[in-house]
Amino acid sequence: MQTIYLDHNATTPLRPEVLAAMLPYLSAHFGNPSSVHWAGRRAKQGLEEAREQVAALINARPSEVVFTSGGTESNNLALRGALWAARSNRKGLHVITTAIEHSSVLAPLHALTREGFALTTLSVDSNGRVQVDDLTTASRPETVLVSIGLANHEVGTIQPISALSRVTRERGVLLHVDAVQAAGKLPLDVSRLGVDLLSLSAHKIYGPKGVGALYVRKGTGLVPVLAGGPQEREKRPGTENVAAAVGFGVAATLAAQELEVNVAHYLRLTTQLWQGILQRVPNASLNSPERDRLSNTLNVGFAGATGEGLMMGLDLAGVAVSTGSACAAGSLEPSHVLLALGRDTAAAKSAIRFSVGKNTTEQEIERVLEVLPAIVQRVRAAAPAR
Repeated sequence: MQTIYLDHNATTPLRPEVLAAMLPYLSAHFGNPSSVHWAGRRAKQGLEEAREQVAALINARPSEVVFTSGGTESNNLALRGALWAARSNRKGLHVITTAIEHSSVLAPLHALTREGFALTTLSVDSNGRVQVDDLTTASRPETVLVSIGLANHEVGTIQPISALSRVTRERGVLLHVDAVQAAGKLPLDVSRLGVDLLSLSAHKIYGPKGVGALYVRKGTGLVPVLAGGPQEREKRPGTENVAAAVGFGVAATLAAQELEVNVAHYLRLTTQLWQGILQRVPNASLNSPERDRLSNTLNVGFAGATGEGLMMGLDLAGVAVSTGSACAAGSLEPSHVLLALGRDTAAAKSAIRFSVGKNTTEQEIERVLEVLPAIVQRVRAAAPAR
């Protein structure tokens, strides 16, 4: 059976060039980068070259890049580290986020409220977009941090970060941006965005799982979440995963080089997919915004069907999609993102996310459009009458 992978927002396949770069650091170049002898120096060289490559992806200084285990750790380090630093400096204890953030942002922020921090959650419009005026209104004298994702993981909405950062800069408030889904799909420049902290993850850009990075603007206070050694400029202790970092560096370089070509390819495929759905499947609705969204992402609702049923039906046909964030897989609750966009529970539960990749073909999209109508019809027929 032909298999088609349309869940690239969950993870991407490891590129052959990335694997080839990693292999020497899984064998001959095995040293600990903190060691001062020849084996350690060789590993350190690979680690620092990777740091330069990741920094180049976002136009940052290499010294501002901290390697982590992935996007979740980067988000936790940014939020906990910045807020703990603010508390130790006797600054305010108020933080602002949005209702559609990834769980790796919302969960630590809710946990921090139990430590005495105050949290304001901004609503979004029907396209999932934050209004600049809402951020201005929510800001207080005691606000010390704002955390907003550059591009949403479920519907692909792109936030006006540059405009939002003007508000935070005017008030001397730190801005953290989760750019995990944006990397490889949008140009990233930390100076133009005006951010202080920015999270990345390698496995979203055809790199290895288990490695990410946090950009920390020079001079930004950050208390380490973990206690241990002096690695990563004393911001993230523990021996670095050198092979994974090297792979991340190569993936970052390739993502920057191929950005324009890949974005155009993604847009052709998602346009083909959405136009085909409109023509072949009645009562389908687009949850993703038509403009200012990730070119590779389509979140579609199929009234009268369940997203779980559609996902399983497509899986049996060899097509991999998702009902939302991979981190929420298995949850019976409707998507908090779609609810925040104003969709009711039934509509939120009828949605599936298609996310194409660099190797997705037009022929694969056509195959999906061939099998999808019958699957939707079958799932709708099996749904209990309301």
